[in-house]
Amino acid sequence: MKLAWLRSLETSHQDCVWACTWLPATDKSSGLLLTGSLDETVKLWNPDDLSLVRTNTGHCLGVVSVAAHPSGKIAASASMDSFVRVFDVESNNTIATLEAPPSEVWQMQFDPRGTTLAVAGGSSASVKLWDTAEWKLIATLSIPRPEGSKPSDKGNNKKFVLSVAWSPSGRQLACGSMDGSISVFDVQRAKFLHHLEGHTMPVRSLAYSPLDPRVLVSGSDDERIHMYDAEGKTLFSSMSGHSSWVLSVDVSPDGAAVASGSSDRTVKLWDPKMRAAVQTMTNHTDQVWGVKFEGGARGSLLASVSDDKSISLYNYS
Repeated sequence: MKLAWLRSLETSHQDCVWACTWLPATDKSSGLLLTGSLDETVKLWNPDDLSLVRTNTGHCLGVVSVAAHPSGKIAASASMDSFVRVFDVESNNTIATLEAPPSEVWQMQFDPRGTTLAVAGGSSASVKLWDTAEWKLIATLSIPRPEGSKPSDKGNNKKFVLSVAWSPSGRQLACGSMDGSISVFDVQRAKFLHHLEGHTMPVRSLAYSPLDPRVLVSGSDDERIHMYDAEGKTLFSSMSGHSSWVLSVDVSPDGAAVASGSSDRTVKLWDPKMRAAVQTMTNHTDQVWGVKFEGGARGSLLASVSDDKSISLYNYS
């Protein structure tokens, strides 16, 4: 397994780029890269040459997360202005605006069938589920309080929810918190199942393996990448090699590799079988907030975005 650098775009946004994801191809367009920035914009890019397809405005503060609907026709952006904007990719028309209290909108992801948008609820210590047919809030998955704590205890602030990931089946949802814990929910029953322990600092990124629905990968400020059996509640691999916070992780489409981005300014490719990094890319000059694989007809690409305002693309093979 290896990454080959393809191209970079230096000033893709006017400020730090904090989020990226891939829009699946539709009958009208091939797959596009979606990025969100502190410059308050969301941009769509053609990965063949990193040419700008469209710039979306509509937020009045920086964009912290972007999500792509499985149809490739709808996307969403979450901002520090406490709004989630759902928009039509082709026309840029706003489909829905989902409002939340301040600091309660962080990472988000559509479920595999595209019926539900999950939003990491920050200081609410919960994940909010929005129905994509009518854009109504249909459930709030709350992380249970530690036993013995009172409702007035400040401890729940540590459960500040930063990250979220759907299992490939869409039946389970995991979220990562500021205190290093990961919570797993049964979505259909809206029921908390268990915590996954092991990290000691904020869990900023989660990704399930596309091939094995039990395998959950996490990245944390403790500089480690963990692999869990999310159903059996066991930590079976802990990988270290970054010299600072791990801000983003993703699993390759073939399930054989993990990519990570860090505040140490590098992108790393990991072989879970070896429990080690097999490659380090050093083309970014500031912290790397997002890494995301695309598994499409053109082979598999990896995108990375950074505080240095740039986007980089790599070929994964």
